[in-house]
Amino acid sequence: MLKFSANLSLLFTELPLIDRFAAAKQHGFSAVEIQFPYELSPETLLKVFQNNGLHLVLFNVSADDLMQGGEGLACVSEKRAQFRVALEQAADYARVLQPEAINILAGRCFDNARLAEYQQTFKDNLRLAADTFAPLGIKTVFEAINTHDMPAFLIHRGEQMLAVLAELRHPNLFMQHDIYHASRMGADPAQFIRQYADKIGHIQFADSPNRGQPGTGELDFTQLFSVIEQSNYAGWTGAEYKPVGTTADSLGWLRFLS
Repeated sequence: MLKFSANLSLLFTELPLIDRFAAAKQHGFSAVEIQFPYELSPETLLKVFQNNGLHLVLFNVSADDLMQGGEGLACVSEKRAQFRVALEQAADYARVLQPEAINILAGRCFDNARLAEYQQTFKDNLRLAADTFAPLGIKTVFEAINTHDMPAFLIHRGEQMLAVLAELRHPNLFMQHDIYHASRMGADPAQFIRQYADKIGHIQFADSPNRGQPGTGELDFTQLFSVIEQSNYAGWTGAEYKPVGTTADSLGWLRFLS
């Protein structure tokens, strides 16, 4: 049985963040994820989750200037101390909210001469995150983001995620497989799920190439959802798309599956 979560950083943005939880519940979601929850205190968020009967699946460690076009945080050696502060902030939220997973965004490397250094910094920080969240019973995940949307993103293919997993061999480290990002890089997201479901800690989706809801692009979501359901992946599948029209109008795929 598929389990869908609503990403409240992209869905229901017609409303302030504090009001998106009730909207998600009203439209049939029992779980949500948030890219960066830090505008609200963990105590405020906990009360909102409890009041709406919602479960928190995932959020990200702060990524500094990544979303504004910068390098981000987790791969930049000069920002190691800043990453530790962001990691502790995420751990403070995690202790209160108990998400299933926390995502570490690798960041970008604009200087190829420093690529090896950035890769090593990211792996060091990823190991530190996995060590931090393991005692809390929370999975650490990281994802590949396509280089059309985020040029120079350090991890942009599934093969790179697999190589990091193989090198670190950390029992609390998993891939976050984003169907949209994989498709934009020319990969077959369904085949990746079939082959590596046991190494995937979270799945997200949007249609390709414009990141809208299912049915607005070129992907076959009937097949993709069937592949997820038939695999041994038992986690949540996150709707992380940019609605074409209102969020409510974009949910035909969810009503069809209900």
